[in-house]
Amino acid sequence: MATATLTAGSAPAKPVDHIEPRRIIAFLAMVFGMFMAILDIQIVSASLSEIQAGLSASSDEIPWVQTAYLIAEVIMIPLSGFLSRMLSTRVLFTVSAAGFTAASALAATATNIDQMIVYRAIQGFIGGGMIPSVFAAAFTIFPPSRRAMVSPMIGLVATLAPTIGPTVGGYISHAMSWHWLFLINVVPGILVTAAAWSLIDFDKPDLSLFRKFDWWGLAGMAAFLGSLEYVLEEGPNNDWLQDHAVFICAILMTAGAVLFFWRAFTAEEPIVDLKAFTNVNFAFGSLFSFVIGVGLYGLTYLYPVYLGRIRGYDSLMIGEALFVSGLAMFATAPISGILSRKMDPRLMMMIGFFGFAAGTWRMTYLTADWDFWELFVPQILRGASMMLCMVPINNIALGTLPPERLKNASGLFNLTRNLGGAVGLAVINTVLIDRNAFHYARLAEHVQWGSAEAQAKLQNMTLDFQQNAGLDASKAAISKLSGMVRQQASLLSFMDVFYLLTALFATLAIFVLFIRKPAEPGGGGGH
Repeated sequence: MATATLTAGSAPAKPVDHIEPRRIIAFLAMVFGMFMAILDIQIVSASLSEIQAGLSASSDEIPWVQTAYLIAEVIMIPLSGFLSRMLSTRVLFTVSAAGFTAASALAATATNIDQMIVYRAIQGFIGGGMIPSVFAAAFTIFPPSRRAMVSPMIGLVATLAPTIGPTVGGYISHAMSWHWLFLINVVPGILVTAAAWSLIDFDKPDLSLFRKFDWWGLAGMAAFLGSLEYVLEEGPNNDWLQDHAVFICAILMTAGAVLFFWRAFTAEEPIVDLKAFTNVNFAFGSLFSFVIGVGLYGLTYLYPVYLGRIRGYDSLMIGEALFVSGLAMFATAPISGILSRKMDPRLMMMIGFFGFAAGTWRMTYLTADWDFWELFVPQILRGASMMLCMVPINNIALGTLPPERLKNASGLFNLTRNLGGAVGLAVINTVLIDRNAFHYARLAEHVQWGSAEAQAKLQNMTLDFQQNAGLDASKAAISKLSGMVRQQASLLSFMDVFYLLTALFATLAIFVLFIRKPAEPGGGGGH
């Protein structure tokens, strides 16, 4: 206990557990800044049609309101570790919060799609610096005995923000206008900026690192991650390498990856220190974080697509139907904190992964009539299981690293979750498209003119439509029958994706058995 007494410094009466109130307030301000940065990934997703109308954008251009943010953020997240060491957490977080706030205000003033894309890219890039800083700070300033309180908090924010993003965005754009999706960040952003500058004192800058800044490594990382994000976003809808832009980005991604990894292993001070992966717990934690990203962003995408495409819900109705997952996460966060002190983290993760698999398996019974109550249990399982997984994953990945590696490792850890989301969405979209075509072709074979059952169904529908004056009954019947086939093919493709996710999470639950039991809390971040 002697070393812990020394680190407590000014509070000998409470040598291990005492934390200065200003640091707690500073940390809470950082957590809120991270919440805003992650929320803004998804806050526009339910309101893209309103933004499209307001900016007179085409259907091909409007997805870039989200894609530009994601590409920029995924570049900044791993870079933030180096910048935090060079500038200090205080300077990096303050600049990130101020820049994010300014870019949010600019996005609200956009008058065309080009301006919006530029402002969203700035917002994503600068705001991305806030996310890893919070994870690193949590394991730097809080001793192991306090992490049962801190880990659920950052885990909740990391999972809750993207989950409720469509809900919050739907309410805001319906109640006011799409401009407020961005203006709502301004006042909180100013407060977070002021708190960060005034209160953060966790570390000191090391400006000598600027002379060793690896510009080639940065160029390689930007080309690699930016192009990878674009390929994963655009590939599924554009036949992958058959599309010229996707093909060019795939080449750029490969060249960037070669340059980035070469510099990562040869530069004196690499932009991203990959040595953290030599820590077995961190490597496994990052793998689990990647799969959590698949589930987190994949289901945040799948549920709204089902409700919009099959049920015909608008953005506000979708938001109301999906709020259950957020409530389940909120309710489970304190429970997961308590369990993390009493239960083997491997068992917690196993329960969480099996719970997630149970929720997606339930969704394989999907029909066109499923509504709020049918989705209720799967959403509860999703939200509760996500929190049961996130807390031990955070602790396993970052809790045993030495303090000098925390900043770089935090960036890598958060990057894996975002990349998991990007890869997951690309796979989900590809499966939906390919399996929809497959199921439609198979179903169409049974609805051809030679099929007695199809003929009988068509005749009955024609008779129904003949009762409505002014309708061409035969054309209306054929159109409705075709719509029924398309809807059923779409439902079957959704079920295939849920089968895939069930297998993924059930396999991961079993895979947890093969990792080493983490050491008892001690070391690592509590300095």
